[in-house]
Amino acid sequence: MEHNIKDFLPLVRKPSRYIGGEVNSIKKDLSTVKLKFALGFPDAYEVGMSHLGLQILYQILNSRSDIACERVYSPWTDMEALLRQKGMPLTTLESSIPLSKLDIMGFSLQYELSYTNILNMLELGGIPLYSHERGEDCPIVIGGGPVAFNPEPVAEFFDCLLLGDGEEAVLEISDAVIEGRAKGHDRITILKALSRIPGIYVPSFFKVEYNPDNTVKEIIPVIEGYTKVTKRTVPDVNSLPLPSRPVVPFMETIHDRVSVEIARGCTRGCRFCQAGNIYRPVRERTPENILKIIEDALKNTGYDEVSLLSLSTGDYTLIEDLLTGLMSRLDTERVAVSLPSLRVGTLSARLAGEIKKVRKTGFTLAPEAGSERLRKLINKGIREEDLHAAANDVFSLGWKIMKLYFMIGLPTETDDDMLEIVRLGECVRSIGKRASGKSPQINVSAASFIPKPYTPFQWEPQISLDECVRRQGLLKRALGAKGLGFKWHEPRMSLLEGVFSRGDRRLSKVVLGAFKKGCRFDGWSDQFRFDLWTEALKEAGIDPVFYTGRKRPFDEVFPWDHLNPGVTKEFLIREYEAAVELARTPDCKVDRCSNCGVCDHKIIKNHVIEDDGALKKREAKDREREGDPVKVRLRYTKTGALKYLSHLEFINVISRAIRRAGITLKYSQGFHPLPKLSFASSLPVGMESLDEYMDMEISRGGQTPDGAEIVVRLNKLMPEGIKFLEAVPFPLKVALPFAMMTEYIVNLHDCPLGLNIESKRIDGFVKDFLGRESVEVRIQKEDKVKYVDIRPLVAGISVVDGNTLRLTLRKVEGSSARPHDVMACLLNLSREEASLIPITKTGTAVEHIS
Repeated sequence: MEHNIKDFLPLVRKPSRYIGGEVNSIKKDLSTVKLKFALGFPDAYEVGMSHLGLQILYQILNSRSDIACERVYSPWTDMEALLRQKGMPLTTLESSIPLSKLDIMGFSLQYELSYTNILNMLELGGIPLYSHERGEDCPIVIGGGPVAFNPEPVAEFFDCLLLGDGEEAVLEISDAVIEGRAKGHDRITILKALSRIPGIYVPSFFKVEYNPDNTVKEIIPVIEGYTKVTKRTVPDVNSLPLPSRPVVPFMETIHDRVSVEIARGCTRGCRFCQAGNIYRPVRERTPENILKIIEDALKNTGYDEVSLLSLSTGDYTLIEDLLTGLMSRLDTERVAVSLPSLRVGTLSARLAGEIKKVRKTGFTLAPEAGSERLRKLINKGIREEDLHAAANDVFSLGWKIMKLYFMIGLPTETDDDMLEIVRLGECVRSIGKRASGKSPQINVSAASFIPKPYTPFQWEPQISLDECVRRQGLLKRALGAKGLGFKWHEPRMSLLEGVFSRGDRRLSKVVLGAFKKGCRFDGWSDQFRFDLWTEALKEAGIDPVFYTGRKRPFDEVFPWDHLNPGVTKEFLIREYEAAVELARTPDCKVDRCSNCGVCDHKIIKNHVIEDDGALKKREAKDREREGDPVKVRLRYTKTGALKYLSHLEFINVISRAIRRAGITLKYSQGFHPLPKLSFASSLPVGMESLDEYMDMEISRGGQTPDGAEIVVRLNKLMPEGIKFLEAVPFPLKVALPFAMMTEYIVNLHDCPLGLNIESKRIDGFVKDFLGRESVEVRIQKEDKVKYVDIRPLVAGISVVDGNTLRLTLRKVEGSSARPHDVMACLLNLSREEASLIPITKTGTAVEHIS
């Protein structure tokens, strides 16, 4: 029997990262498509699945019948080791396509410290790392995202990159590859066709020369007419398809909710902020489209939370009306609405009051700098009295915890500027005590400032590693002395991020060297290996201080000068000079044009919405009076890949399906109401079952479905692997049955270990096991170890036929046996080996079913 990597999932942590088949995922018949496109995220599944951009592109690409778009994420270290050990390639989630068999392999470039994961995914997928090493049948490797605006440290690993908005460009890229492959064009010809698409950068079509002092001398185009790449801009986001069918992950992700982009771009002009420059101009989505996305996405996902996203959510023109309208409407459906951290100047008492309805734990404000002088330097436009007013509003509404976000290492920063952070923290705490009568908890978070390309501070040095550690220590001591909490970013990570942020192509050998040494998941503190990066830098003959520690002259050629985000270098120099003078540059969305160079004022311009009446048309519904509760007992099966869901993951799948089915669940009372669901048992991860039970309490009403209708509705919406068999009303006070005996079928033949054991030997193993008085097994949970005698818990083992066993286990108060532990003892296998044996729970004998 041929096996694939999914047969070995019991050997890895969090196997639900790798099973696919989620709600709204799309698996096509590959024989009917012209293009196989994978969207890759070079981080763990739970991080990548939280990224809205990939969700949007996934839906757009799959809207085309001739394109199969699938997903792939960076395998965690245990899965990487397993793939290498078994000699199996990294494949896509939907159809298990090896990455080398794709037409296009696309990567989202969100963070410089994901570079080694990109190389790891390419190598595991069987794709040569360097672009020039790829043959005619290799996929086109493309990248996009904020880091693509200076991809030079990894440019030689990419065939092309997309600068800017991807919704329209991604289909043009697909068509160019489809046409090129259909006509038999070679790789260079296809890349030339791609280079003619606005926003596409082909690194191999540019050569770089360096000066003796290691700065860039010249960036030389090698294709006539292809001298500069200007970012792709969608003039009006309201013209785009509405992304209302996001894939719903099985496991809990970083942002486990419906995310809606309410605006793109920001013109506040914070001088440290790269995103504010590369994503200009501001383009707001209409309330009507926002409401449509939310309504459809909630129906399609079953989520119970919505998050409104943009670079500056509080600056959305109708934010108060939008949030108030959503809160009043969605509260009736028990759906919460959340916002990211807010800019101090955009927080009103009304807005804080609306947020209070759903966010009851902590509140985050971002002053960015402690002193008024530094806030003027970075054009933050926040006065201290604005922060005082915002803090008073927040604490007056009952919040007890506040997080204040700052940066350290800003240009011209002194120790006095940093101590102003401490004073501000004390001041905010005092305001909280006056407003609420009790001292609130104040937590200060400080990130290290990293000068980024396309910002007015791109010419500035980054503070050294030693200086960063010193300043963090100064803050830690001063804040601790005042009883204020403090969190900071790992300074060695910040140093490395600074190197790559303004790096050039010579750093590719550093990335490759670190990858070969074993660096992975460099943005995760428990995985980060600065010692290996230091070795890689030294072996490449590169001093990181060259990239981070020197002030650049205005006439220096930057590695990214041939890539154009729209803002001009002249504008950035003017902004740098304004920073030195502590001069304010107004927000061009509501004030005069700042002549940054982005807008043509005809097609590309700020797109600010007006009230379209949609919020008034859709009046809030009163929450329907809930009828008396009805308990429904459901019997179901859990098979296939969904056997790898943990119990908590399974509960999420069920509760979301119930919401999608339009069945009104009853909720518990209290601070965090939870749906009233209960389960007879929690299956071990990796075990199938043909006989499971759960209870749910639903609200009785005129539209309450009967048992048969509940089964039909749920089965229509369930992912493959869960099937409901019956639903029966039960009295509220009748508990789920207690299983005294549980029966399992053990299939040795399908085990990937290849356990082809002769029947006589199996008979001998069974007879020997049943003849023992005791069989002790070692059970370890985290750091706790205990020994359990499982022999009294085994009621019977018998051979059904050949390599199939029937196992019956009994439960004794305070003790139970796991089937795989029994198999390990029976067949003299390790616990790890035994976990690979397919076992199916087939039935239970219960103490009572009332």
